[in-house]
Amino acid sequence: MMDLNVKYNLGFFPTPLHRLNNLSKSFPGYNIYIKRDDQTGLASGGNKTRKLEYLIQDTVNNKCNAVITAGAQQSNHCRQTAAACAIAGLECHLLLGGDQPENYNGNLLLSHLLGATIHFTGENRKGEDIRSLKSDLELQGLKVYVIEYGGSTIIGSMGFIMAVKELKEQLKEQDLTIDYIFFASSSGGTQAGLMMGMDLFDMDIKLKPINIDKAEIAGSLERIVLNLIDQGRDHFDLKKHDQLKDIPLDRNYDNAGYGVLTEDEKSAIRQLARTEGILLDPVYTGRAFYGMLDHLKQKRIKANSNILFWHTGGLPANFEYGNELL
Repeated sequence: MMDLNVKYNLGFFPTPLHRLNNLSKSFPGYNIYIKRDDQTGLASGGNKTRKLEYLIQDTVNNKCNAVITAGAQQSNHCRQTAAACAIAGLECHLLLGGDQPENYNGNLLLSHLLGATIHFTGENRKGEDIRSLKSDLELQGLKVYVIEYGGSTIIGSMGFIMAVKELKEQLKEQDLTIDYIFFASSSGGTQAGLMMGMDLFDMDIKLKPINIDKAEIAGSLERIVLNLIDQGRDHFDLKKHDQLKDIPLDRNYDNAGYGVLTEDEKSAIRQLARTEGILLDPVYTGRAFYGMLDHLKQKRIKANSNILFWHTGGLPANFEYGNELL
């Protein structure tokens, strides 16, 4: 059995939960709240801190001294992995898609400053080259721990099981109920952890994950989420027996493709920034926040609902997109 209480402390928790007062005025009949995982504190914050607390603990438990993970050049997960490795004294190798740019910016710049060794992998941005690099590093005498794409393993998902416990305690303290939670869903670990946490901690909140990346690897995202939940059943006292049809995922906002900035994301970023002083990112939270706003505009959410947006971070990517956001 996995122990949810054993982790490598990397972040500042609980993250704030508060009402978006100005934005709520724009949508009469709805109360909009935000969970600020952009404030986890690890190298400018983000939701991956929660996963990495368990993944780095597993790295240490296995007496590894090097970590490999992969992502796009503006990967929030890779930036936070680099920071986590710096804290834990681990060698960090990042496999990042695309060619080496002339100028480093955003998350790529931060990953470099945090001491990661960066390997540029062309069209492969989801870890397709990890096994080859792992072999090379082992020949150099390193003991390597592989963190899968997005940190979305059953171990990484534990961070979001415990995030539900954190949320439950905050809602009790604030005497608040939440009807819906909107969030960005991409590699599956956050969503699987939230679903397992809702089960374990008896929370009845409707999850509204917004799909971010229509380019899939190792099956559909719904199947990936279900597979993680099935693995969780071997370790945690889950009551529900979810099937593929039970995995929620809204695919109505991903037509432009991963990391492609459209007027939808730009409008969402501007609206939250200019009403609440909170910054989203162009890839994940901008798209998910737009999806939430669209649901409210179209009245696809029941009236008089309390709605929570789970802000998963990503601020540094704004600097890479630069003038595209103007």
